[in-house]
Amino acid sequence: MSEPLSEIYDDHIMDHFESPYHKGHLASPTCSHSDRNPICGDQVTVELLVDEHDRVKEAYFDGKGCAISQSAASILCEAIEGKSIEELKDFQAQDMLDLLKVRLTASRQKCGLLSFKVLKTMLYSLDQLREPPSSG
Repeated sequence: MSEPLSEIYDDHIMDHFESPYHKGHLASPTCSHSDRNPICGDQVTVELLVDEHDRVKEAYFDGKGCAISQSAASILCEAIEGKSIEELKDFQAQDMLDLLKVRLTASRQKCGLLSFKVLKTMLYSLDQLREPPSSG
């Protein structure tokens, strides 16, 4: 049984789509990553400013796509500010879906999790940059 569109695009999603939190770019991000959903063409870039204590001081996003992907990026940026990099490593896909406060079909989950995927890839890249070079 499919859900009506009105349930997918509820007020929480539409509020973030119409008035996104921190949409734009940071002047000097600590790290940044972009990705796109090849099926629908949604694109998201997430930029973080991480302080000396490894906490997210600011999180911004930019992109284009459906209301779900863009709202999810806005919701993600709002949710992760103030969190430590270690806390973000524990952040799971289900946590992201819970933040959206709507049930998504399997195909819409790809839209809702695009910014999460960008964040996780960025954290992995950040770890790679911070690892001391192996001597060999």
